[in-house]
Amino acid sequence: MSSHDRRPSWLVARLAALSVIAVLSGCASMSTERAIAPVQQQSQRWLNADLPFQQNDAERQAARQRTEALLSQPLQEASAVQLALLNHRGLQASLHGLGLAESERVQTLLWPNPVLSVGRLVRGEEREIERGLSLNLLALLGRGARQDASARHLAAEQAKVAQQVLEVAGQARRRWIDAVAAQAQLAHARTVLDSASAGAELALRMRQVGNISALRLARERTVLTEAQLALEQAQLQAVREREALIRALGLWGDDVDRLTLPDRLPEVPASPRAIDDLERQAVSQRLDIQAARQQTEALAAQLGLTRQTGRLNALELGLQRNSSNEAPTQRGVELSLELPLFDWGQARVAGARQAYLQSAEQTAQIAIEARSEVREASARAQSSWRIARRHQQELLPLARQISDQTLLRYNGMLIGVMDLLADARAQARAVSAALGAQRDYWLAEATLSQTLLGPVREGGASSGREAGAMQNVTAGASNDAAGGAH
Repeated sequence: MSSHDRRPSWLVARLAALSVIAVLSGCASMSTERAIAPVQQQSQRWLNADLPFQQNDAERQAARQRTEALLSQPLQEASAVQLALLNHRGLQASLHGLGLAESERVQTLLWPNPVLSVGRLVRGEEREIERGLSLNLLALLGRGARQDASARHLAAEQAKVAQQVLEVAGQARRRWIDAVAAQAQLAHARTVLDSASAGAELALRMRQVGNISALRLARERTVLTEAQLALEQAQLQAVREREALIRALGLWGDDVDRLTLPDRLPEVPASPRAIDDLERQAVSQRLDIQAARQQTEALAAQLGLTRQTGRLNALELGLQRNSSNEAPTQRGVELSLELPLFDWGQARVAGARQAYLQSAEQTAQIAIEARSEVREASARAQSSWRIARRHQQELLPLARQISDQTLLRYNGMLIGVMDLLADARAQARAVSAALGAQRDYWLAEATLSQTLLGPVREGGASSGREAGAMQNVTAGASNDAAGGAH
């Protein structure tokens, strides 16, 4: 038979079969937007903020315009969250990672490529043409399990990216609270310094005419110096908290100068958050638990695949057609199977099972820790609310009442001006403590909100401690002054 076969009907039939497979494979379309959509929906539902995927200049320009609009007025808490989602480059990198996971999922939907082999052998006057078409049956055998595992892997990656979105938003919210609180404390420190300056000036004049002792003058000058130090600390703290907010928002260039903040935090609400079923709510919706579950289910699917193919490493089905110019055409089917004489796949199956059991135990541990975190965050929020409300409803009104009574006694010439100044410093101390309690409540509330959706990385504890230390310095100066009044 000639090497130039004029009746290639077998090749036409195979090519037709390949065309059908290509059509079926074409149904597995790649869509990065489809993989990102669940994360964007969660961002909108939980944070009421958009997470745009910025793939080209037009989308980046749209994000830029939204950034400028948000910075055109004093930045509120919700706007800070939106700014962070618009400008965080790490989130954009993670969205591209979801596109990679989607491509891996689509890859598992595709049929394995057949292998076409063609050979030409010459022996004397004899010319032999060999044609073969083979397909990896082992790849087909585990195709369904791989598709399920890749889909679960994509879901797990989506949960991880959603957790990252939550962390970015939570960080922006806490840094905004710290920055606004530090700004309010700075304004209050300036007020305290003005009062201390007036007191020191008055004490100096009274000392010059012999109305107060040198000891009392020294105490007033000490109060002034400590108020100056407290203002320096408040200024540094305000700068540090503002820069931390800028980093959390991803701002740079001229945007840094355009950033303005409100004068004070919102008032503490009249009633705290309801605490019913917080643990159940957290377990049902926390992203770290969902990601762990998805990972466990993916390993379970992988375990099923390993059990199916554990004893087989190679299984191929081939079609052969050999033609020669001196012999009839040969046709046949070839099946290639690796004999499991030494490796029965038991190690792979055992390893897959251990990985599954490990993931199941880790999921249970994550759930236990989540419940504890929610209880702790809830207790902190409740306590912070009670403390802040007590400052607002009891201590501040009492401080104002004492101030009014002290002023009446001063007008009646029952006390001196130094007693009046000491009372003013005590009232300033109460205002500073109330501002700190207000900040602590909103931080605790932000932590609780995030804990219901995922873990919280404690990155802002140091700022609170430093702000408290600054308040203690101011309080110490006021206490010294008050002690000297007697």
